[in-house]
Amino acid sequence: MHAQSKMNILPLVRRLEAVGFRAWPASSIQYDGSWQVRLTAGHPSKRLNCVVPLDPSDHRDLEIRLEKAQRKFEAYGRPMVVRETPLASPMLIELLQSQGWTRFEENVVMTANLVDLELPDALDHLPSHDVGRYVDASLLVDGADPQLKPALAEIVSGIKPPSGLFVIENDEAGPVATTLCVQDNDLAGIMSVAVSAQHRRKGLAIEILTSALRWARMRSAKTAWLQVGADNEPALRLYARFGFREAYRYCYWRSSEDA
Repeated sequence: MHAQSKMNILPLVRRLEAVGFRAWPASSIQYDGSWQVRLTAGHPSKRLNCVVPLDPSDHRDLEIRLEKAQRKFEAYGRPMVVRETPLASPMLIELLQSQGWTRFEENVVMTANLVDLELPDALDHLPSHDVGRYVDASLLVDGADPQLKPALAEIVSGIKPPSGLFVIENDEAGPVATTLCVQDNDLAGIMSVAVSAQHRRKGLAIEILTSALRWARMRSAKTAWLQVGADNEPALRLYARFGFREAYRYCYWRSSEDA
């Protein structure tokens, strides 16, 4: 990314990172300068367990601060990861490279204009406010470990902005699709779109995403945003159909000891 274009997007990056923190809250948040140290003992999500640098000009005492953060992660029993966005100091990234850290898992942050968006004519689903029901459905659809239920319920319950918990159920199979939409003033974050493996390619992702975006727009959200793996081609094609375009990318770094 050229220096000038990178500077132009920094205000948007700062805003989307801030709403992202509120939409997926870690249980412990500490600051070291402009670094946000996010830790969550009960859930392994990298978004909840990472160091996030938030100022490109913050490059003082990098080695000392990395070691200090490493001790915090060790206390939580978590491998330390650093989340690199356009807000990360280039000097920090150079240090990680020189120390043999490995870059992995590139993700795309996308936005869409909700005001003029023509949503598909799909069956509408109303959001639930039952956290327990949503968490059970989400774990089942994702095929995730049921033991994550208490931690996931705590995360979802800890979301401060208004949120819509969407579940599509099948009479025979039970929950088959889920999504979580968090409305933060004029921004609406799509935190996940999941469809069970046995029920994909049936239009359920379009159906549930349409419902979430329609709900957000009715609540006066003007822009939707989401995060998706850069190599997730089916999801990228789905979101492009809804007018989502790339805003910026981020990735993670881990030390050679944790690789």
